[in-house]
Amino acid sequence: SPMPPSCPPRAAMPVPAGPLSLLLALLSLLSPWGSARGGSCPPRCVCASNLLSCSQANLSAVPAPLPRFAAVLDLSHNNVTRLRADWAPARLPHLHALLLSHNGLAFVSTEAFAHVPRLRHLDLSSNRLRALDENLFSDLGELEVLLLYNNEISTVDRTAFENLGRLRKLYLGQNRIARFPLELLREGSRLPQLALLDLSANRLRAVPAGELQALPAWLRDRLYLHNNPLACDCPLFQLLDRGRRRHLSAVEDFQDELRCFLPGQSALTKILDLAGKQPLNCSKAREAVLEAHLGDTVTLGCDSRWQGARSRHWVTPGGERVLGDGGANGSVVLLANGSLQLRALRPEDGGTYSCWVAGPLLNETLYVELLVHNFTLHGPHDTLNTAYTTLVGCILSVVLVLIYLYLTPCRCCCCRGAEKPPAPRDDSINSSVLSTTPNHAGAAGEPCGSHAAPAGGAGQNGRFKGGGTPPPPARQGPKAQRKVSDPDSVSSVFSDTPIV
Repeated sequence: SPMPPSCPPRAAMPVPAGPLSLLLALLSLLSPWGSARGGSCPPRCVCASNLLSCSQANLSAVPAPLPRFAAVLDLSHNNVTRLRADWAPARLPHLHALLLSHNGLAFVSTEAFAHVPRLRHLDLSSNRLRALDENLFSDLGELEVLLLYNNEISTVDRTAFENLGRLRKLYLGQNRIARFPLELLREGSRLPQLALLDLSANRLRAVPAGELQALPAWLRDRLYLHNNPLACDCPLFQLLDRGRRRHLSAVEDFQDELRCFLPGQSALTKILDLAGKQPLNCSKAREAVLEAHLGDTVTLGCDSRWQGARSRHWVTPGGERVLGDGGANGSVVLLANGSLQLRALRPEDGGTYSCWVAGPLLNETLYVELLVHNFTLHGPHDTLNTAYTTLVGCILSVVLVLIYLYLTPCRCCCCRGAEKPPAPRDDSINSSVLSTTPNHAGAAGEPCGSHAAPAGGAGQNGRFKGGGTPPPPARQGPKAQRKVSDPDSVSSVFSDTPIV
C-alpha cells in the first residue's frame, strides 16, 4: 500500500507576526524616546519620561539634539562654562525647569533663553557669573524662581529683570553686590509678585530703611539682609525691631547674623542690641502711628504678612467690629484691599485700631494707633495751632494796653496855653461850692491844678466854710494870678474826673 505522505517536521508553533508587530509599534509611538516622535536620549544622560538628567556627566557643552518634549533638563555639576544663544537651536516649548548649577559658568548670552519661553525654574547658582547685564532675563515672562546665589556678581543692571512679571523668588545671596536696585521693589510694576528676595552675605553697606519699611509686610517677611557689612543707624534698627516684634522670619530666624558697624569701630555689633545704647541710643519702634486732624480722611493699612488672606476685619477703639460700611453716614468704610478708611475725623475717632487677619497657616492681629489733633489743617497757608494763636492774643493785648495808657488824649495836662482869668469873687454858696466837678465850659487851654475854690471859701463836701484863707494880692507880670486853694478842701484834689 502506498505510504502516507510524511508529515513535515514539527516545529514551534508559529505566532502570528501581525499583532506583536502592532503592539511593539504602538509602544514605540507612546514612548517619548521613540525615534519616530522625539528622537533618542542624549548620550551620557538618563532619561525618564520627559525628564533629562545629565548631571555629573563631565559635559563641556549642552548635549544635542534635545527632544522637543523635554520638561526638565538637569545639567548641574558639569563644565559648561558658556551658555550661548545656540545651545538650544530649536524651540523647546515644554521646558519649564533648567538646572545649570556647579558648572563654572562665566558667560550667559542675552539671547540664551529665546527658545525656552515657558521656563519657570532657572538655577544658575554656584557658578562664576560676575554681572547681570541689561535685559538678561527679559525673554522669561513666565519665570517664577531664579537662583543666582554663590556667584561673583558685583553689578546688577536695573533692567536685568525686565518683563519678569511672574517672578516670585529671587536668590542673590553670597555674591559681591554693593548696591541692589531696590527701586524695583518700591515701584511695584517691575516685580509685582515678588515674595522672596535674598540679599544675604553680600557687600551692602547701607539700605534705605524708610523705603523698605513702606514695603508690604509679606515682602519684608522674606527680605533677607543678614551677613552684610551694614552701617549702624537708628532707622535700620527700628526697621528690624518692627520685624522682630511682628515675628518676620527674615529677622527672627537670623537675629545673630544681623550685624552692623558702629562709627569709629571695626568690630561688628548686633543690630537688635542697639536699643538705648551709646553712641546711637536708638529708641524702640512703635507698631504703627498715624497722625491726622479734624475733618481729615485717612486710610489705615492692614499691613499683614499673609498673602491671600481668607478673611479680615477691623475693631475700632470703642470695640465695634467693622466688616463693611461701619457707619450710617459712611464715615467708616472697609476697602476691598483690607484697609480701613475714616472720613470726617472727630476727636473721639482717635485711639488704637486692630486688624484681625485669617492667614493660610496662622491668624495675625495688627494694631494701628490714630492720633487726631483737635484742630483743622487745610494747608500750609492756613496752619494755626493753639500755641501760635495764644501768643498772638497776648501780643495784641499788650499793644492795646500800651495804646490806652500812652496815646489817650489829655484835656488839661498836655497843653500850656494862656491861663483862664480868675473868676470874679462871689460870696454866694452856689458859686461852685456845691459841686466837686468844675464847670469846664470855655476852659480851653486851662493848666492842670488851676481849679481852686473861689473866695468866700467852700467847705468840705460842699459845706460853707467861713474862715477860709484869703487869696494873695494879684501879681503884675507875664504870669497870670494864681489862686490858693483851701488845704482842707477835698474839691481841690478831686476837682477833675478821674481817669479809669
